[in-house]
Amino acid sequence: MSRTPNTVLSSGARAYDKILESLRSGAYQPGDRLREEEVCQALGISRTPVREALRKLESDGIIEHQPRIGAIIRGLSHTEVVELYEMRLILERAAAEMAAKHGTEAEFDTLEAMNDRIETERDNPTLGASINQEFHQCLYLAARNRFLLETARALNNSLLLLGPTTYSNPSRIDVVVKQHREIIDALRAGDAEAAGATIDAHLQTSLRYRLTNMAR
Repeated sequence: MSRTPNTVLSSGARAYDKILESLRSGAYQPGDRLREEEVCQALGISRTPVREALRKLESDGIIEHQPRIGAIIRGLSHTEVVELYEMRLILERAAAEMAAKHGTEAEFDTLEAMNDRIETERDNPTLGASINQEFHQCLYLAARNRFLLETARALNNSLLLLGPTTYSNPSRIDVVVKQHREIIDALRAGDAEAAGATIDAHLQTSLRYRLTNMAR
């Protein structure tokens, strides 16, 4: 039986999500080559949806095609990393300020639980980094602004191109957990200005660690 266009699109969307999840988990890294056949085998998906997923990933700026090599996952230059964090600072500061006004205690409890897990999983940097992504996603959700959330989605995909996590540095975990607690305290107090300032400081610190790693 031949597939309908909707079936192919649905399968392509699943392939797209699986490839992004492999990036989040560290199974794929910037610079890795994505051969269709190998991706099909790794994900257990046929060629047609994988091709569609790769086309979408290319249009989203996640992969690029290089002559005689094929599709590879993009890496970000120093300038692109700085530009990415500049946008994060704008969007996440707005999210934190809105979350201080509109977020619920249940959401702040969730953020606190995530932060505790990051500390508990300090010996598993990849998992800690994944929980950190969920932490920041929860912050956006607590802002109660669908347009801010939609704008952040494209940016969050670009974060997958940053490369290996900085969480492999044990001192990094201590800094992250402390700064997260300061953010949560500001949110619980309903202090939008403090929430914005603490997330700003947090992302500035994150950028410093990231650029230091790139310089090695």
